[in-house]
Amino acid sequence: MRRAFVKSFGPIQSAIQHHGEKISTRVAISSYINNGKFEKSYYDNCICGHPSYMVSRTMSSDAAEVNYKEEIRAGPLVEYERRIKAGDLEDGDNSQIGTLREIQRLYDELVKSADACRLDRYSDSGKKERSRWLWSRLMPQSSVSPVKGLYLYGGVGTGKTMLMDLFYDQLPSNWRKNRIHFHDFMLTVHTRLQRHKGVSDPLEVVAGEISDESILLCLDEFMVNDVADALILNRLFGHLFSNGAILVATSNRAPDNLYERGLQRDLFLPFIATLKERCIIHEIGSSIDYRKRTSAEEGFYFINNESPDFLLKKFKELAGEHTPRPQVAEVVMGRKLQVPLGANGCAYFPFKELCDNPLGAADYFGLCKKYHTLALDGVPIFGLDNRTAAHRFVTLIDVIYENKGRLMCRAEGTPFDLFERIVTISDAQSRSPRTSSRSRKNDDYDLCVDNELGFAKDRTISRLTEMNSREYLEQHAEMLAEKQKE
Repeated sequence: MRRAFVKSFGPIQSAIQHHGEKISTRVAISSYINNGKFEKSYYDNCICGHPSYMVSRTMSSDAAEVNYKEEIRAGPLVEYERRIKAGDLEDGDNSQIGTLREIQRLYDELVKSADACRLDRYSDSGKKERSRWLWSRLMPQSSVSPVKGLYLYGGVGTGKTMLMDLFYDQLPSNWRKNRIHFHDFMLTVHTRLQRHKGVSDPLEVVAGEISDESILLCLDEFMVNDVADALILNRLFGHLFSNGAILVATSNRAPDNLYERGLQRDLFLPFIATLKERCIIHEIGSSIDYRKRTSAEEGFYFINNESPDFLLKKFKELAGEHTPRPQVAEVVMGRKLQVPLGANGCAYFPFKELCDNPLGAADYFGLCKKYHTLALDGVPIFGLDNRTAAHRFVTLIDVIYENKGRLMCRAEGTPFDLFERIVTISDAQSRSPRTSSRSRKNDDYDLCVDNELGFAKDRTISRLTEMNSREYLEQHAEMLAEKQKE
């Protein structure tokens, strides 16, 4: 009966909805209470001209039972429920549900404090603040946001990115917001710093530009493994938070574990304190890797039991009628990358050319903007002798995944085999010490003790698995079809 009653509000919603206009409508409705009585309540529709209702739910311990309350709300929780009903998502476990509550809480606070946070890019207050940083040196002032951000961290495949996107997609389109991968964000920061070279405090100028464009920053895969990034983050975000920026971030690492054992980490520690002060820290403790709950492999990941030119033949099949030939891809700041073979939006590289050479996230982002499919030939087993190449491979997979690109590769083993020799410091310490009954060769096993790689490898294995699934490849095909229409 409750479901039927709530659905009856649909005509009311349609009658008062005016797309593109900002209206204020006070709607009186009767809400159904558990004791069978009705009670009149009101809803002020003044949020971007999009009145909507939400049936909030109280999750039981098994995350399956849904109790409906009579609230009129909107946001990620109602969209999550809609997608579950439509079969687009599985009903989450308790950890995911708890995270949804945190995300919904943040959404509600932002909607309530939209004016105070200067989120509306078209408001007068927002326009006045856009040049505030120009006068900050003469008239120093701080306008820290009244709303704290959210830092979500947890294991691989727990749905962090999906939840981030669910939150971001529900935000009003007229807000000053930006959802971006952390690698891409830092690339933008360094590019802007180059542009303002010679200014007394370029970080302040860059922070002013960023907060002018986006007060709400949603950064996916927050991961600090570069000393240049580590040394500027504290001052950069100090300026951003002073400008009123709100940070929503996802990461595999708890704040205290960011940039662990990195060079000059003592200079990075103040950023961790600032992060904890300006964000609510929430762990997603799910043990389910949703990325691996996909269909069987489709055949874009080949184990090294084929002929040396096997992948090259597959690449030429993808090129179709187009003739593969050497090409040049422009990446960042005027840099150019030689592509051994390219055709029809596909690029072919031997592994060594992409991961043994001194390339980074900026180069990989440039590649993915020009090529939707990458063929990578000869991915090795990683260990002590090629740990630098392993770091680049991890970054490459992150960039391809973020850009929803397609990877076809020939490797020496399964995704798990590639990283079997990579361990964290704690993993290495937990292994049994060598005894007289064990040989030195078996004890060493070419282990590579690397904390950053050790934490990143599970994410990479998970993503390689998902990128080879039917579901991922179908999404890739849909993306290409949409681009062709455009």
